[in-house]
Amino acid sequence: MEFVLIAIAILVVALIAGVGLLVGKGRRTTRLDDDALPGTTLTRPRPPAPVEQPRPSGSTASGLGLPPETAEAPPVDLPPAEAEPDLVFETPPPSAGRLVRLRSRLARSQSSLGRGLLTVLAREKLTEDDWEEVEETLLAADVGIGATTQIVERLRTQSMVLATASGADLRELLVRELTAVLGPDMDRTLGVTRHEGRPGVVLVVGVNGAGKTTTVGKIARALVGDGKSVVLGAADTFRAAAADQLETWGERVGVLTVRGREGGDPASVAFEAVRTGVEGEVDAVLVDTAGRLHTKSGLMDELGKVKRVVEKQSPVTEVLLVLDATTGQNGVVQARVFTEAVTVTGVVLTKLDGTAKGGIVVRVQQELGIPVKLVGLGEGPDDLAPFEPRAFAEALVGGAD
Repeated sequence: MEFVLIAIAILVVALIAGVGLLVGKGRRTTRLDDDALPGTTLTRPRPPAPVEQPRPSGSTASGLGLPPETAEAPPVDLPPAEAEPDLVFETPPPSAGRLVRLRSRLARSQSSLGRGLLTVLAREKLTEDDWEEVEETLLAADVGIGATTQIVERLRTQSMVLATASGADLRELLVRELTAVLGPDMDRTLGVTRHEGRPGVVLVVGVNGAGKTTTVGKIARALVGDGKSVVLGAADTFRAAAADQLETWGERVGVLTVRGREGGDPASVAFEAVRTGVEGEVDAVLVDTAGRLHTKSGLMDELGKVKRVVEKQSPVTEVLLVLDATTGQNGVVQARVFTEAVTVTGVVLTKLDGTAKGGIVVRVQQELGIPVKLVGLGEGPDDLAPFEPRAFAEALVGGAD
């Protein structure tokens, strides 16, 4: 009998040590409940390693007491469990004032647009050739024909003022005119706030290569920095790398990521992400969608399906279209096609750092009537900023701190 108890004790000790090894390595993904949609998993930030509680004397690993006369089981040589460090999340800075802090990212835009305009307008007497140069400078910066005509006409009416303006006054005048065409009165608030017991639900759309998944991660960081709770939905199931990338963004700031199997139904993942957000009473759910070529009608149909399925759980409060600022007119074409599939409520312009195409902000807004709400001004994790027309115009013109 004693031999049997000793054998049981050894077996239980070995089993617990094995479990310890698994926990020590930290499983990153846990399967949702059985009623979850098939192939969908919920990725949680890794928990800290469990602390083993001391056992009272005279007990086995299972907690069953042994008679006092029973000898203790001999030690078993097992490899030590791999230590799991305590989880430390990054604390991102708040989103307020980011654009002002990131002005230097537009340095090269300043030289091509702002400084070019200031050089021409500072001339003592402006000729027709000078005004043509102003037009060419604006068009080269992707401002667009309509906005360029508007700016030039307003500056022409003030040509007498330009002739007597100091450098600082001239700069202020140009900033004011650029701000006017940037739509300072457009609503740029993000639908990321709980309303009537439901989270804000944001669908992020756009073609592959525009920086869509990275943008979702950066938005999550900004929201966490503003004190909001977030759930991420990796509904771009056609690219496993996209789900992995989004999961990494989530782990860094301690938010949940819902993902599915590669090639699975994107709408199912989006549905689960929103359901998780509703049940968890979070502030916002960010859903990354597939981004194959916008010319594929199947993708547009899929986006419409994702939106319909999601709204069975909670209304979609924001649809953000991510555009690469360097694509120019093609970006406007993309925006029109995506708008036909889902009602786009805001634009995120990426890759504006150092580009000479800063005027694309004006063009997108004037041609589509959709506000630019966020701009990406670098590769860093906190280089996504809320769009502020005045601060952006000052950055484009340059010449001041």
